[in-house]
Amino acid sequence: MSIYYQDESVTLYHGDCREITAWLEADVLVTDPPYGRAWKQGDTGTARGWASDKHGGIANDETTEARDAALADWGSRPAVVFGDLLVTPPSGTRHVLIYDKGNDAGFTGAVGGYRRHVEAVYLLGNHGGGLGGRSAVPRPSVSAGGNLSRPTGHPHTTPVGIMENLIYFAPPGAIADPFAGSGSTLVAAKQLGRKAIGVELEERYCEVIAKRLAQGVLDFGEPA
Repeated sequence: MSIYYQDESVTLYHGDCREITAWLEADVLVTDPPYGRAWKQGDTGTARGWASDKHGGIANDETTEARDAALADWGSRPAVVFGDLLVTPPSGTRHVLIYDKGNDAGFTGAVGGYRRHVEAVYLLGNHGGGLGGRSAVPRPSVSAGGNLSRPTGHPHTTPVGIMENLIYFAPPGAIADPFAGSGSTLVAAKQLGRKAIGVELEERYCEVIAKRLAQGVLDFGEPA
């Protein structure tokens, strides 16, 4: 077990979440795991006058095995899990939200003239019930205003604002993210005053996360 970064709010481990178990001590799972669609990206950047954004793919993204193994370990506790609408939802999904990336999606592909700029957000476990409620299309508390993959280097960077929104309305307690990626979940949890435990397989992204967490906390107020 290797702690890569730690402060008063967040502990980040470098390694495989199927081997590191510390994240299972948290109370609420909020994660953007490999979707299981073997995503890769060709070089679209140089054709548009930018630096190359070619990417060979996300680790363990060939199937949903990594996602499903982590959720099996997590059990029936509350979970907020991102996913691709073309891939089978996790077992036990109770509700599906839609994350509309809007301008934060940057340059995206299209099919039939329609942009691919929405993702699923699955709610699992006990999140409460009732009538009415908030929109099932959550919005960032503060817009990131552009393609987020460029400053972080991670192709699937999610705005801290959208993670703040989801965490703010999640059940109380410490946040777990076993697929930390560029660290948006951990940064959002810290900004909201929540404890968080993250795990990231690739060391280059651990470095990105550590730098983001070390930048400090900005108070943007209550999410919309």
